[in-house]
Amino acid sequence: MSKTRKQAPAQAATGVAPGGGDGAAGDRAAPAGVSRRRLLGTAGAAGATGLVLGAGGGAAGYAATRPEEPTALTTVGATEAMFHGKHQPGITTPLQARGHLVAFDLVAGAGRKEAAALLRRWSAVAKELMAGRPVAGAPDGPGHDTGIALDAGPSSLTVTFGFGRTFFARTGLTDRLPAALDPLPAFSADALDAKRSNGDLWVQIGADDALVAFHALRALQKEAAGTARVRWQMNGFNRTPGATARPMTARNLMGQIDGTGNPKPSEEDFDRRVFVPASPGKPQEWMEDGSYAVVRRIRMLLDDWEKLPVERQERVIGRRKADGAPLSGGTETTEMDLDKAGPDGRLVIPDNAHARISSPEENGGAAMLRRPFSYHDGSTEDGAPDAGLLFICWQADPFRGFVPVQRKLDRGDALSPFLRHEASGVFAVPGGAAEGEYVGQRLLES
Repeated sequence: MSKTRKQAPAQAATGVAPGGGDGAAGDRAAPAGVSRRRLLGTAGAAGATGLVLGAGGGAAGYAATRPEEPTALTTVGATEAMFHGKHQPGITTPLQARGHLVAFDLVAGAGRKEAAALLRRWSAVAKELMAGRPVAGAPDGPGHDTGIALDAGPSSLTVTFGFGRTFFARTGLTDRLPAALDPLPAFSADALDAKRSNGDLWVQIGADDALVAFHALRALQKEAAGTARVRWQMNGFNRTPGATARPMTARNLMGQIDGTGNPKPSEEDFDRRVFVPASPGKPQEWMEDGSYAVVRRIRMLLDDWEKLPVERQERVIGRRKADGAPLSGGTETTEMDLDKAGPDGRLVIPDNAHARISSPEENGGAAMLRRPFSYHDGSTEDGAPDAGLLFICWQADPFRGFVPVQRKLDRGDALSPFLRHEASGVFAVPGGAAEGEYVGQRLLES
C-alpha cells in the first residue's frame, strides 16, 4: 500500500500496491524556521490524484520561488510505500523513476546468525527510509545518516530483499532450499557474465527521486559491512511521474510500449500466478505470500534496431509503436486477434512476432509480472550503446512462468536478434514482514 503523507489522515491506495502496516511517519529535518507540519501540509490536496496516477501520471513541478522561500513537498516526493504488509513492497508497486539492483555475498565466516542480524538491520533501516525518516545512529557509527536525502520526502521508496540459491548452503539451510531456485536452463541469446549474475542476497531499491534511491543504497551497503560484500550492482531508470500528459504504460529504450500484457491485480488468478501459496508443514512454508524474481540484464542492440523502418519494427513486436495497439486493430488494451489475416492472406500479427510468442495464449497460460528498469552504461568497445533492460519478472514459480515463455522465445522470436542476455539471477523473495518482524525471519529463525 502507498499513501501520500499530509496533515490529514492518509488516503487509502486503490491501485496495485501491497497493503498492511502502519508506516507511521515521524519528524524529519526541515529547513530552519519551518515546521514539518507546514512543509508537508499542502501535499495533501493532490494526494489522492498521485495515488491513482502512480508511475504513469503525477504532479506539477516545484513552484517558482525565491531560494529562501520553502515549498511544500510535491505529490511525487510525499508519496510513501508501506514497509510492513502481506507482500514485500516493490513487486506490485507502480514503476519507479530510479532503481538500484544489488547482489551481495556473505563474507568468509558469516553464517546464519550473521545473516539474521543483517536482515534485522536492513529491515529496520528500510522501514525508516521508506517513511522518509533519516537513519538513526552515532555520528561515527555505521548507521549514521549521510544526509543525502534530508530535503526529500519518501518519494515512493521501496526496498525489497531476496535470497539466492547459494545463500542456503552458506547458512546451513539447505533443507529449506526451494526447487524453484534450481538453475535456469541455458538459452541461445545468453552471453552471461558470471561475475554479474546470481549472489547470496539480492536487494531491489526503487524510488521516484534519484537521491532518495542512492541514499537507501548507501545506507544498506554500510549496514552490510563486515557481513556481506557487493557482488554486483546495476542502476536503472524509468520515466519520471508527471512526464506524460496522462497515465500510460512505460516505454523501453527501443521506443516500444512495454508491459501491456502484464497480469492485473484485478484478475482472479493474479495471486496464483505471482505469489507463493501457503504450504503448512513443508520445508518451504517460509515462502508463503512471497514471489520469485528472475533478474536479467538484457542489452539491446539499438544501432541495429534503429536501422529498421517503423513498419518493420512493428511487425517484429506485433504492436503499433505509437500507441501499443495490436496490429490486429483496436487500442493498447484490445486483445490480440492472433488468427486475423490481411488481404494478402498473411497473418496480421506475424507468427514470430514478440507479442504473439510471449502471450499466455501461446504458452499454456504461463505468465509473469514484468517490472523492469531501463539502463544505460555508456558505450561498448566498438562504440555501440551499452544500454537496454534490467528485466525483472515476478512469479509463483519461475519454471511455470519465465522458463516456458523464454524457451518459446528462444526458438523463433523475431526480437531475439536484437537482444543479448548478459547477466542472470533467480531469487526467493519471502512474504512481507509483519509488525515486529524482519524480512526473512520465518526462514532464518525456523
